[in-house]
Amino acid sequence: MSLLLTSPCFQLAAVAALLAPAAVANAEVTVVRDIGYRTDAATDYERERCELDLYLPEVEAAGKSVEKGFPTIVWFHGGSLKGGDKGGGIEAGAGKRFAEEGVGFASVNYRLSPKATFPAYVEDAAAAVAFVRKTIEEHGGDPERVYVSGHSAGGYLTAMLAMDPKYLAAHDLKPTDFAGYMPVAGQMITHSTVREERGISELQPIVDAASPAFHARKDAPRILCIAGSKDLPARAEENRWFVAAMKNAGHQESTYAEFEGRTHDTIASLLDEPNDAVAAKMLDFVGVKQPVAEPASR
Repeated sequence: MSLLLTSPCFQLAAVAALLAPAAVANAEVTVVRDIGYRTDAATDYERERCELDLYLPEVEAAGKSVEKGFPTIVWFHGGSLKGGDKGGGIEAGAGKRFAEEGVGFASVNYRLSPKATFPAYVEDAAAAVAFVRKTIEEHGGDPERVYVSGHSAGGYLTAMLAMDPKYLAAHDLKPTDFAGYMPVAGQMITHSTVREERGISELQPIVDAASPAFHARKDAPRILCIAGSKDLPARAEENRWFVAAMKNAGHQESTYAEFEGRTHDTIASLLDEPNDAVAAKMLDFVGVKQPVAEPASR
């Protein structure tokens, strides 16, 4: 069934996008698609890419009540900063699953390389989380319980927002204004596509200001790094090392969780499975308990 949403924030989003967002509902989840989150978009490409889909838990769904003030995860898709979409299979599956658990889920598109280069996609990510924090209360969510997450390239964007305060400062926000960050299989060194844009081999590891690890510090926000034991070469080790570097800097709320047998794809593609341990770990992080055994955390 289709719904017409008339709240002020959706009217503003519609003006920004030039098209009203389309909402689709089923018995448990409402999905509002194509919400423009950058009213300052200057180009057609920016307007095209700077949209998000919002998965909202029903107040009464499947015999359980979802109270106002639910937590929300802002999610960035993977794709090497060169591809991917907010409506991809991982994103749609995760969005529905988390909303069914009473957690809002905002799946975000952002500009891609080579049409956009660093730091454009990080700036888009900052604009998206700022938009969600500003507007989620309109839909029953708690702006103080907004979490940031994403897979692969999206994990990199998540970590950059957590670690380099300047991106959120552009929106008069701090990384600690968000409840926590969950990069999934993200690059904690300078991203390979950023290196490529600079003419550096993807096999040459670099840790500079475009790297989350470069900004390791004691006062960073709460962060959970997730990886699979069969991820891409050095990806799990990279996340493990990042958390070690954070702890060495005096940060007390860095956690690393490695999931046995999970690959770079399956660490995220199984999030919609009923007993998925990664989803359970993420739900626990946002304060929704699940009766699933957790992996050893470091």
